[in-house]
Amino acid sequence: MADKTVTMRFDPPPRTMGRGAFIEAFGGVYEHTPEIAAAAWDGGLNERADTPAGLADDMAAAAASLNDEQKLALIRNHPDLAGKAAIAGDLTAESKSEQAGAGLDRCTPEEFQRFQELNAAYKEKFGFPFIIAVAGLDRTAILAAYEHRIENDRDTEFSEALKQIDRIARIRLEALAG
Repeated sequence: MADKTVTMRFDPPPRTMGRGAFIEAFGGVYEHTPEIAAAAWDGGLNERADTPAGLADDMAAAAASLNDEQKLALIRNHPDLAGKAAIAGDLTAESKSEQAGAGLDRCTPEEFQRFQELNAAYKEKFGFPFIIAVAGLDRTAILAAYEHRIENDRDTEFSEALKQIDRIARIRLEALAG
């Protein structure tokens, strides 16, 4: 039997887009950091960038080329999970959808309180918010990850936050490709 796997592709293909159109289309993939889309475009896009996986790799490479200060700013661009921005309605559309998909908009008062405590403790320890790609996770799994990862050292968490951000970007690109 022949393999019927279909590779998702963007329409129009990113490599055919002008710089402005590309940044408009993909500038929000990395939270409040359109510079990553710009750097990916400036680096040159080939046919592989017409797929979510290929474009995710190009954008992750652009993010990896940031200096440590820029990487810290990228991490800090992300909102707390079930945090004040969510309550105030100040999340990006992508973050709001992702958090709602994980049920973070339906926390019990006890869960909400636990998220607030963990957000504060995590930021106190590491100096940046806890980042996790919430797709496919529920509140219980997210809280368990929080409680496990808060025991890590700062370098481990800095690296893990960046991996999670790249994962979030890949998920967002897959959603954009439909």
